[in-house]
Formats: sequence, structure tokens, C-alpha cells
Amino acid sequence: MPSSYDSQELHTSGEIHSGVNSCKSLQESNHYLHRPVSFVDHLQDGLHLSTRSFLPQDASYDHETRHALLELETALMAPDGEDQITTSSTSLGVGSRPTTSCQRNRSWSSEGQSSDVAHVEKHHKSVEEESLQGFPSCNLKQLLIVCAKALSENNMQHFDQLIEKARSAVSITGEPIQRLGAYLVEGLVARKEASGNNIYHALRCREPEGKDLLSYMQLLYEICPYLKFGYMAANGAIAEACRNEDQIHIIDFQIGQGTQWVTLLQALAARPGGAPHVRITGIDDPLSKYVRGDGLEAVGKRLAAISQTFNIRVEFHGVPVLAPDVTKDVLDVRPGEALAVNFPLQLHHTADESVDMSNPRDGLLRLVKSLSPKVTTLVEQESNTNTTPFFNRFIETLDYYLAMFESIDVSLPRKSKVQINMEQHCLARDIVNIIACEGKERVERHELLGKWKSRLTMAGFRQYPLSSYMNSVIRSLLRCYSKHYNLVEKDGAMLLGWKDRNLISTSAWY
Repeated sequence: MPSSYDSQELHTSGEIHSGVNSCKSLQESNHYLHRPVSFVDHLQDGLHLSTRSFLPQDASYDHETRHALLELETALMAPDGEDQITTSSTSLGVGSRPTTSCQRNRSWSSEGQSSDVAHVEKHHKSVEEESLQGFPSCNLKQLLIVCAKALSENNMQHFDQLIEKARSAVSITGEPIQRLGAYLVEGLVARKEASGNNIYHALRCREPEGKDLLSYMQLLYEICPYLKFGYMAANGAIAEACRNEDQIHIIDFQIGQGTQWVTLLQALAARPGGAPHVRITGIDDPLSKYVRGDGLEAVGKRLAAISQTFNIRVEFHGVPVLAPDVTKDVLDVRPGEALAVNFPLQLHHTADESVDMSNPRDGLLRLVKSLSPKVTTLVEQESNTNTTPFFNRFIETLDYYLAMFESIDVSLPRKSKVQINMEQHCLARDIVNIIACEGKERVERHELLGKWKSRLTMAGFRQYPLSSYMNSVIRSLLRCYSKHYNLVEKDGAMLLGWKDRNLISTSAWY
């Protein structure tokens, strides 16, 4: 378990400014750093972008990518300690880690992985030399769609023939479509066998130790800007909404490590009128506890160390319950506080009216609105998999995750063990759940920004436009990544995508 922050691991905004010219890609936007100091400036300065101990040590790791990440870290945050953690757990599934043994062995399991990789590579080579009978091997995407179509029409004989062709074409070390295809094939087979939930939990049985899973999650955080984007936008919206408040209460529905609040606390501590008193209520879930390797007490200790370092009063209250079970009483909202509520890649796990007649999803939003928050931030996957019929949901999942796998491909070498582990442990389980499970067993239920806006509006919220300056800061951040990332402003919200596919949306409400 990584250690808590200490005074040697955290740096003031003054120290951060000294290294700002070291990232070539940020030189173009260096004028942002010469504005009069504001909360958003401190948020930019303090953004935790990387932990060097988690960068891949593989010699084949792309040198330019490594250099850009390390330079960006130097520019925006002075070097962190070896054990520092900078990301909370995200939407990687819910439920406690099973202790039962797994009976089902998958070709892409981490158990016996090296031999499996060699076997798959050898087989893939033969596939490249011979086209699939009756179907071009170069059109794997279309083959996968035809497989899903046959399954959706209950044409099992045709499905069995097609899925064998697909199995021959996928590879966990191949092109993005081949790697994604390996997990989609498993999801399709699991759906046919009505074993989706078993596979979903079997993946949990094969989860690595918490510290290793954290390293894979951290790596995904490092090489793709999706989580940084969500955290930065949420921090910026809260700092803006609470800029004149002396008492601030943050309710975080995915507390994870708690370190996503470091930059906000640093910004508030540097406020010209003096630092406010901040209370943080953290909602926990079993996966966060497993990855963290300890209970909520560890989060409290970490925040206490941050409080001491920045000389800002921080009070932490942990609530170890799932989001749908949260009540007004456990949140302890007090008069005179400016309340900020954060839903980071979490709300889609709460069932809606299509699963539960009581509609916990909208009920949770109504509960939050009844607390009269100053601002509520929502970060979600921009995907439509909630109530969409299976075949359309499959195509949506293929399209969404193919963009994500392509974005990973520019930062990590194929065939590397670290890439295989990261994709398996951070993405595969969600993919299988979306494709193979139904009803209450399907917990990955994403919705598009437009649907979230409807839900929030029906719950009584009004939109809080995100800062145009924050948009500019995020655009400067993206310059240190691939040119294929794009940022779109839409109706007061922001969407981050890969090429022409939006992947993450962030919005603020009051």
C-alpha cells in the first residue's frame, strides 16, 4: 500500500511555476501561467498527472511518450514521492472480491499468460497468412458485428460457425480491433451460455493483488488523459462555485484514494482571503477498498497529511456504503456550509427504472438536489448502453472501446505484458458485463450526456456552465498527448474524445 503524503512529497505552487517551461508542448500555452493568480491557476499548477514509479520500465516503451509524461509532470507538479498515489478507483466494476476459486480458464487470463501469449501470437500469424474462409480476415470488425447479429436473432448454428472464425482472428497482442475482439468474443460466448455473470466474477477471482491492480489503473491514468480531464474539470467547477465560501463540504460518491482532491485543497489554501474550512464526506465501495488495501481510515490519514502540508483545515468522514444506500442522515449536511457533490464515473452503476421500479438512479439525484448543493459535478462515459437492445448495445460497445484501445495503442508497445494486464484488469470485465449480462447483473449502464441532462433537469437541477478558462487549460494539457484527442464544448459541458468519438463528458449543476 503506497504511503501517505508527507511534507517532502507535496510542493507549493511557487515551486511548480519554476519548471513550467520544461514541457515543450506547454510552451505554446505558457501565457496562461502569467495571468493573475486564481483558483484555476493553482488547480492547473497542482494537477497530479503522474507517479514515476508507475511508468513502465519495459525497454520497448515509447521514449517520446515517456519523455512527454515526465516533462508534463515537471511542468505542472514537482516530482512526487515513489509511493504517492494520484488517482481514485474509477468505474472498474462493483462488488467485493470473491474468495472462491475460479473454474473457468480463459485464453487471456493472467494465469499462464506468457504461454498463452506465445500461442495466440503463433496462431495469429497463421491467420494473417490465410484469409478466413468466406470472410476477409482484414474485416474483423464486420465479422464481430455479424456474430452479434446471429446471436441476437438466436441463429445458434450460424453463430457457432462465425464465432470460431472470430476466435481465429483475435489476439490480445494484436491491432486494437484484435485485442478488443478477444474480449468481445468472450462476452458473446458467455451471453450464449448465459454465463455472463459467472465470467464477470471469474475475472474478479483472477484480479491481481490490490497494489498491482492499482498500478494498472495508474498506468491507464498516465497514458490517457480521460481521468485527468474528469478530475480537473470537477476541481475547477467546485473551486469556481465556492471561491468566496469559508465553510465548504464536499460529498464524493467515489472517494477511492482521496488524492483527487489534492489540487483543489492546494488551490483553496492559496486563496488570497485565507483558506476555508473543508469537510470531505467520502462514499466508498468494495473495489475501492480492495485497491486501496485498507479501509477509509487510510483516506482520512492521507487527507490529514495534506491538510498539514498546505495549512488548510480538512475534516474527513467516511461512509462505507454503496451509493444507492446513501441517506440524508449519513451525509451530515450542516447549515452555513457551501455544499459540493461529485459523481466521478460512478452514477451509471446505480440502477434506473429499467432495472428497479423504484428507480434508484433518479432517486439519488433527487436526494442530492434536496440538500441544496452549491454545485454538483458529473463525469461519465459518453456511451449509450443502458436500455439499448443487445445488438445495438454491442455495436455501441465495439465503437466506444475501439476508440479507447486505439488511444492506448499510441502510448504502449503491443505484446507488452503491462499492456495486456492493464487492458484485461481495467477494461475487459466491463466489456464482458455490458455484452453478456442483463437485468441486475448488468451493472455497467452508461448513458449519453443528453440523457443525464434530462435526468438532472427532472430532479430540479439547472446547469452550471464550465469555465472557458478551464477549457483552455485542458486544451493545453492535451497538447502533451496525441493530436487525435479532441475537446468539445457543448451546451455548457465539455466532452473529451478520440478522433471523432466522444468518450468522456463532464458537466456541472446547481
